[in-house]
Amino acid sequence: MIPFAPQQRPLMTVDVFTATPYKGNPVAVVLDAEGLDTAQMQAFARWTNLSETTFVLPPTAAGRAQGADYRVRIFTPAAEMPFAGHPTLGTCHAWLQHGGQPQTHEQVVQECAKGLITIARGDHGLAFANPSTQALPLPANLHEIYAALGITTQQVMDAAYMDNGPHWLCLLLDSPDTVLGLEPDLARLKALGHKVGVAALYQAEDATPLIGRACREAEAFATGLRTGMPQSAQLEVRAFSTTGVEDPVTGSLNGSLAQWLITQGHVQAPYMANQGACVGRDGWIAITQDAQAQVWVGGHCVTCVQGTVLL
Repeated sequence: MIPFAPQQRPLMTVDVFTATPYKGNPVAVVLDAEGLDTAQMQAFARWTNLSETTFVLPPTAAGRAQGADYRVRIFTPAAEMPFAGHPTLGTCHAWLQHGGQPQTHEQVVQECAKGLITIARGDHGLAFANPSTQALPLPANLHEIYAALGITTQQVMDAAYMDNGPHWLCLLLDSPDTVLGLEPDLARLKALGHKVGVAALYQAEDATPLIGRACREAEAFATGLRTGMPQSAQLEVRAFSTTGVEDPVTGSLNGSLAQWLITQGHVQAPYMANQGACVGRDGWIAITQDAQAQVWVGGHCVTCVQGTVLL
């Protein structure tokens, strides 16, 4: 057996859904992963301990024939994922910064386990076409999840269990104050085994100064954690993963939320969503919908670390 010989590989850490470094959600991108096997990728992802680490490879023959520019494998510290939102945008940003040339000028096509994902450049940075999304039956332990979140059924305006690669229990709550004031039992949520996303719509009267608002949003704004005016957002979002932590800014969740909320008539595209205030981040997600009713999830990306890794 020939021993594995590590080699220098280009590496970037990209902050996603922000134009301000360290305010979004980071992803580590290994830009030349040829020769690495699944175990090596998983071990490195476990070592970075970021929510996701990605590995860029040439597209498969079938993918290239369908227009793929590169292939990506996406890993959490625990497992490989078929698709994830902020790693998709962060990987595309890194690939372009590293000199990647798409087959067509207008868009980049990423191949991943979910299939082909189209990424376009626009006013809000990069945007991915939300993958095919379907509604699943609601979990049987829904009321246990409500209890772990610390909410009542009266505070839930609507609920759906959505699948666009990751499975997200999506809850539309009664107000942004409720969303921002949640103090969930994260250990209990982890034990219940479902990714949970909560959201609430801002109403016209919410677009006023934050004086007197006794919620975490006011604290975040007062302490400088939120750099943009909250009234610019139409939707406030928080995400709780099955790892027992709150996710700063989540592309797949926002894609599922958009697909569901638009279809149900709760909101119209385009709109801006804000996420991350309660964990010291300030992520902005731009949701648009084209003439073919395709939902696009976009945001700015910024490179925070650039170099090589011995892997």
